Amino acid sequence: MSDLHLNQWPPGVPRHIEVPERSVARNLIATAARLPDKTALIYYGARISYGALLADVERIAGWLQAQGLQRGDRVLIDMQNCPQWVIGYYAILRADAVVVPINPMYRAAELTHLASDTGARIALVGSELLDSLCPLLPSGNLDQLLVAAYADMAAPEGRADLPAGLQEQTDADIVGPGLTRWRDALNAEHRPGEHLATADDLAVLLYSSGTTGQPKGCMHPHRNVQAVIHGYAHFTPYTDDEITLSVLPFFHVTGMQNGMNTPILTGATSVMMTRWDRDLAARLIGQQRITLFRSITTMLLDLMNAPDFDSYDLSSLRLIGAGGAAMPEAVAQRLRDSTGLEVLEGYGMSETIGVTHLNHAHAPRKQCLGIPLFDVDARVIDLDSLVELGPDQPGEIVIRAPQVMTGYWRNPEATEAAFIELDGQRFLRSGDIGRYDGDGYFYMTDRVKRMINAAGFKVWPAEVEALMHHHPDIAEACVIGAPDPRRGETVRAYVVPRHGATGLSEAAIIAWCHDQMAAYKCPRTIIFTDALPRSGAGKVQWRDLTDSAAAEAVATRASG
Repeated sequence: MSDLHLNQWPPGVPRHIEVPERSVARNLIATAARLPDKTALIYYGARISYGALLADVERIAGWLQAQGLQRGDRVLIDMQNCPQWVIGYYAILRADAVVVPINPMYRAAELTHLASDTGARIALVGSELLDSLCPLLPSGNLDQLLVAAYADMAAPEGRADLPAGLQEQTDADIVGPGLTRWRDALNAEHRPGEHLATADDLAVLLYSSGTTGQPKGCMHPHRNVQAVIHGYAHFTPYTDDEITLSVLPFFHVTGMQNGMNTPILTGATSVMMTRWDRDLAARLIGQQRITLFRSITTMLLDLMNAPDFDSYDLSSLRLIGAGGAAMPEAVAQRLRDSTGLEVLEGYGMSETIGVTHLNHAHAPRKQCLGIPLFDVDARVIDLDSLVELGPDQPGEIVIRAPQVMTGYWRNPEATEAAFIELDGQRFLRSGDIGRYDGDGYFYMTDRVKRMINAAGFKVWPAEVEALMHHHPDIAEACVIGAPDPRRGETVRAYVVPRHGATGLSEAAIIAWCHDQMAAYKCPRTIIFTDALPRSGAGKVQWRDLTDSAAAEAVATRASG
């Protein structure tokens, strides 16, 4: 274990924190007792106090228990960001049950797998997603759907800013066996029993992306979730004066932990958006005087590609965070010139229910994961020998930390494969290739399985993408390995032109790349596109492009 990062620790922040031995639900209970009239959520013009938020949580928790929900039972949440998501999450925990967040982009087969795998009998669902979950009632996979219309919790004057199709959303027509309207569950005024869950009870069953095989459920007891919440709160640090822009989806760890749970712990105010809209986000930052904006790199790219970016008022921001992919230096510099702020990048996984590494404002590094957080033991091992490596030696990042999952739900084989023993301790294998420098800062090179082997040369797509972002007319780029009959693989780039760019050509970009990087790294082909494929969490789905290129190669061989 290296403690080099402790020399870079932010001033005034303790090197160790004691995480309370309590359930996550008690964070809201404590904050509501301390700040009952403080605004917890702002949602399209509507303001919800901590006292009102807890009151709704209690009623929904009571309704859940009235349906027969028992301690340790699993409950699905299939919604976009809305106050009902927050209420539902804390109600499930208050009822001593387990939250199973669902990507709203999932459809029948994926939903059936999650319901079957978790054994959940109840789901909380947005009314616009009802058609996807309803078939699980007659099939016997679910017994009850609690249905929410987001517009019900927006202010009348703010509904026009809701995403298209949601402004006039209503639950008036929601009737039928197994269906309950959100308002009816609240009006039933059920009271929950005594809160029994402890730090060791399972709190969140978070499914990994499932890029290979079926998604796997990461088991996180309350103590894991609390480790990240309190880590964020101390390291950033948060106070009850902060106003956050909560736009990252709550089904994803960063949105859940940074956009919802940490503000609730500290008594901060969260300005919520159901979906990303760069112009609305910029307007909210100026109007609500947002202080913290934790985002992903693709959102910041979109924000700065706006034609009227220079007119945005971002002066209230004191912290801008990014993750999901390395922040291109050219983009970070433009944001720095506009706001005076460094983009603070971090690193985490579903298997760690949020961050394990963060940069801090006192000594941030560019295109860097940051330093390990409280009590995080992060190391780098050789891919072949599994021997621990030293500074500046790339290998697989492995992690031992209080936020690491206890294992995969009902999947002992996958759990065993996910861990390795070092010095008698159990470490999670991240599947990410990285290194740490002499100061203890970690850097990612790429995913283990994303490396391109072009005629024997190893090419790391993230490095090529970062370099391509320096091109003045490229808004985004995704680099993959495409099959090549002679070289095995060749480098291909999918390029989104910047707004207003003219005269871009494949030959011109390839020539530019040859001026910027070694020839073996340069894309051999460029494909222009209006947008890159993304997951529900906003991450670029490079595997989709890789699969498409492989299918294209097969078709070419068959026709030739």
